[in-house]
Amino acid sequence: MKPLSIVLLGTQMAVGGAQKLLLEQALWFQSHGHKVTVLFFYDRDDLHEKWKQTYPFEITNLAAFDKKAGGFRSLQKLIGGLLRLWQILKRGNYDAVITFTHDSNVLGLPLAWLAGIPARVGTHLGEIRGMAKWRDGLHTFLVNSGVIQTLIASSARTRNNAIEVGVKPEKITTIYNAIMPFDVTGIDRAAARQKIGLAPEDVFFVAVGRLVYEKGHEFLVEAMATVAAEDPRAVAGICGAGPLHEPLQAQIEKLGLHKNIKLLGQWDAIPELLAASDVFVLPSRWEGLPMALLEGMMAGLPVIATRVEGVDEVVQPGEHGLLVALESPRELAQAILQLLRSPQDRPRMGAAARERVLGSYTTDRMCEAYLQVIGQCLGGEAGSAAQTGRG
Repeated sequence: MKPLSIVLLGTQMAVGGAQKLLLEQALWFQSHGHKVTVLFFYDRDDLHEKWKQTYPFEITNLAAFDKKAGGFRSLQKLIGGLLRLWQILKRGNYDAVITFTHDSNVLGLPLAWLAGIPARVGTHLGEIRGMAKWRDGLHTFLVNSGVIQTLIASSARTRNNAIEVGVKPEKITTIYNAIMPFDVTGIDRAAARQKIGLAPEDVFFVAVGRLVYEKGHEFLVEAMATVAAEDPRAVAGICGAGPLHEPLQAQIEKLGLHKNIKLLGQWDAIPELLAASDVFVLPSRWEGLPMALLEGMMAGLPVIATRVEGVDEVVQPGEHGLLVALESPRELAQAILQLLRSPQDRPRMGAAARERVLGSYTTDRMCEAYLQVIGQCLGGEAGSAAQTGRG
């Protein structure tokens, strides 16, 4: 059976869930005998050289956007990037293209269709608020027309959201996001906690995500004012970078919480951070199925999370952690205090959370499902070829 030649196309090189998902899929496909080409429209965080040295497959920056360019120059950059993408797709003799954002769905898959690539798979990884109606309508049209053959939804609620904006149900396949298994038991927890500046008696609640509006970190800060007043052992760490760093820092200082909240910045060694933690917190306003949540659960941490898209399909309250209402610092504080007062529940919930992810949310399961979709797009012969990717 011949191996498949697969393009994975993302919008921006950045530290985030969609990028992690793309890169882990690329690693899996290559390790299972397929030829992998990874493309991004632009390098937002100057990661291209680092990623080229880190990953064992080709990674190309299409240079289709420059945040410093404006007006006509931006249009030139976009057209140039699209031409480079067209040339790569036309000359590559690829079997499949998988795209990982709405923008890459809309920009990349029509070019893949024009280039004659037989399997064209888009993804819908979560709710996108504030998108112009014409962009949403164009995306829906491309899916329903067959230019995008299949739209992968990352959760049942994400699938329903796509149907609500007009995507035909038969065009959508639900494949849950997943991660590669890892184990933090070999990491020196005491050393990791010392690196963060934690005292032995501190109970550490960690949140991982970009410092942006949708992540809702300000609710965690507000909740910690109530928590710290009752139990000063509680320390929250917010790992990530983004435009809201200064407003969050100002909020922390205003509430006098500099001893109880740490803005940790961007971390490369996430397993080390999770090994130092006692509870994983996700205070988001909206999500798809967040990779950070799955990582926290894989590390054996109980979860406190908002009832947002995808999360409530993974986390069973009382078994894997606790779920709270959106934008409710009061409920968030109550949940944090509950796990502070019940230390015996934390290891039980954490162990169950790890088993939940190992049982249903691993990269093996996810990528095998993607190969089945590619096989269906390619037809019978390619369906047999897709079997070569099964681990």
